[in-house]
Amino acid sequence: METGPRMNDRWTLSGPHHLEVEIRKSRFRARVAPADNVDAAMVFLEQASDTTANHNCWAYRIGQAYRFSDDGEPGGSAGKPILQAIEGQQLDGVVAVVTRWFGGIKLGVGGLIRAYASTAAECLRQAPHVPIIATQRVRFRVGYPELPLLKARTLEWHLRIDDEAFGPGDVTLTVNVALAHMEQLEHLLADLTRGASTLHRLNTDPA
Repeated sequence: METGPRMNDRWTLSGPHHLEVEIRKSRFRARVAPADNVDAAMVFLEQASDTTANHNCWAYRIGQAYRFSDDGEPGGSAGKPILQAIEGQQLDGVVAVVTRWFGGIKLGVGGLIRAYASTAAECLRQAPHVPIIATQRVRFRVGYPELPLLKARTLEWHLRIDDEAFGPGDVTLTVNVALAHMEQLEHLLADLTRGASTLHRLNTDPA
C-alpha cells in the first residue's frame, strides 16, 4: 500500500485518518477520509465536527465539485488552505475537517493559514493512498459453464461486477473493468464464447 502520491497520478485515500497537533496553545485535530460523492462528504463532515470546539473548518474535492468553509475563522484563513492541501497532493474524492480549540493566543491570519494548511497536509500525507484507476462500465453475456473460468481469469484485474442477470442459458454481466484490461477482457470473452458474445460499453467517458 502506498503512503504518498506520485507526480502526474490521480490518487484518493483508502480509508480515514486523523492527526492532532498543538500550535501556540491551540489544539488542532485533522480528520480526513475518502468520499465518492458530495452526500458522503457531508455525512463525514457532520460526524467529524465537534460541537465543543471553537471552529470546524473543512474542504472537499470530488472530481469537479469542491467546497470549503472557514466556520467563523477570518475569510480565507482555514477552508481554502485545507482545500489547497488536498489539491497539492493530487488527491481526489477526499474530504478533510480541521477542528480547532482556541488556546488563548491569537495566531493572526497568516498564522492560521499556516496552521490549517500544515495540519491538513500532514494528516493527508500520513493517510494511506491508493491510485484512482480509470474504468469502463460494460455489459456482456457468458454461458454458465464459462462463468467460473471468466471470474477466475479476471480475479487479478480488480474487475467489479455490478449486476448478474441469470437467464435460461447464460448470464448477463454488468461490470466495471480497468481500461488497462479492456482489450484482455475482449479477447478472453471472444475465446470463451467462440466469438458469440461481445462487450457493450455503457458510458461514453471512463470513470
